Amino acid sequence: MSETALTFSADQAEAHDRVAEMLREVGIDIDEGHLTPPREGKSAVMAVIGKAGSGKTLLLAALYRALEEAGVDVVSGDWEGKRRKDRRTLAILAPTNKAASVLRMRGVPATTIHRILYTPVYDPEYERIAEWLAGNGERPEIEGLTDLALDRALAFYQSNKSIPGALAAAGLRGSDFITGWKRREEPLDVGFVDEASMLDKKQFEDLREIFPTLLLFGDPAQLAPVNQSGTMVFDTLPAPAKLELSRIHRQDADNPILDLAHALADPALEFHDFERMVEEKARADDRVQYANRVEVDLMARSPVLVWRNATRIRLINAFRAVHGAPETELLEGEPLICDGLELPLKHRKKRLDLEARGLIKGAQVIYLGPGRKPGFSRLHVIGAEDPQVSAASIVKIEKPDEEEPFIPFAARMGATFLHGAAVTIHKAQGSQWREVQVFAPDLFIAARMGRTEAGQPLWKRLAYVAITRAEERLYWVVRNRLAKPTHALRADDLRTGPVPLELEAETAT
Repeated sequence: MSETALTFSADQAEAHDRVAEMLREVGIDIDEGHLTPPREGKSAVMAVIGKAGSGKTLLLAALYRALEEAGVDVVSGDWEGKRRKDRRTLAILAPTNKAASVLRMRGVPATTIHRILYTPVYDPEYERIAEWLAGNGERPEIEGLTDLALDRALAFYQSNKSIPGALAAAGLRGSDFITGWKRREEPLDVGFVDEASMLDKKQFEDLREIFPTLLLFGDPAQLAPVNQSGTMVFDTLPAPAKLELSRIHRQDADNPILDLAHALADPALEFHDFERMVEEKARADDRVQYANRVEVDLMARSPVLVWRNATRIRLINAFRAVHGAPETELLEGEPLICDGLELPLKHRKKRLDLEARGLIKGAQVIYLGPGRKPGFSRLHVIGAEDPQVSAASIVKIEKPDEEEPFIPFAARMGATFLHGAAVTIHKAQGSQWREVQVFAPDLFIAARMGRTEAGQPLWKRLAYVAITRAEERLYWVVRNRLAKPTHALRADDLRTGPVPLELEAETAT
């Protein structure tokens, strides 16, 4: 525990020891590095909860490394090795692509909950490469692949732990080595779930069926899933199974954004007092901006966060207007939000292909231009492990005071999208952006209405979630004004190569 003592605060060290004890009871000793085969009937659920800055991610990452060092195999959504009866496995999950990518940026090989429900079917020839990369087989000889290509694959895998990424580094495409997708039929072992405040009861039940040992990481101050009366799945756990972390001042000292988020816990704090606090922080630190207008340049990659749908729609239309976007088409670089897939049951394989590539409800996407076929779009899925995709698309542009959205173009069926220049704070949960704009007039209205959720003023919960989406800079926008863009929309920085023709053909309708 010497390393733990140097790294962790007292409450983190206690949580680490409690989780280690839970893992020992199911046959995984991370202190001694000793594993025993899984035992039937042994199961456990525990939650690590704490507000932003309390060190949940630090603890998750440390536990992942300890499990890996003990010999536990990490299972991702992109490839799964041959099953062994004595094998112990760990899957690290998040509800959204963006939340998973935040963990991957910190060296934690996370994937989405949806992706873990389905497993890819590999071509046997290329599966030999995957087995070798994972340390389960000899270096293969593959026709058409040079030693240099295999070396590139190995170097990529050693730093990124992604089989598809490694195969792409060797010059292969997804259509070369993945022949299809199948729903997971057998349970896994240990599951870590980040952003667990976003889970609904059905997702929690599904995860408990897959993972006998489940560890949730969540923030009790965030907004609960819709239709759950302000409660989160970890609220139902008995007290001994909930490990609460307090803020780690050593790591987050002098962070004005977190200072504002934690100030919202004061029950005596009123909205006007909070705005004065934001203004004072802005005068002292440029990481907080007390803004008189929405910066349109930021909206292309990080949406304005709002409470009301009417505000969202007005901001989206203003964004398109200042960029001169025609009603009949999208401009390259416009942001979109996936609103689901409109595909009949007979197209189940196409649905799995698209969902596995990251096109799940709520996914953030940048439009790269029209596809090779009418109704298709080339897209960059933000946070996805393989972000470039071409898919039949139905794009809906909502208009103020109009019930039906305008559809600039559409395939007969496919992935549906709303515009992503502004999103509701509820939908922003699980995501983070370097810079975030919060539309304060909406929160003022929530405060004036006096609405509450789970016994707390709704405006405070909204403000907490919105503020903690900002990684580096927060813009607290106090007026309904929009700045002019300083440059045209762009997408050239997102291009990683052409989308394969085969993918477009596979997802055709």
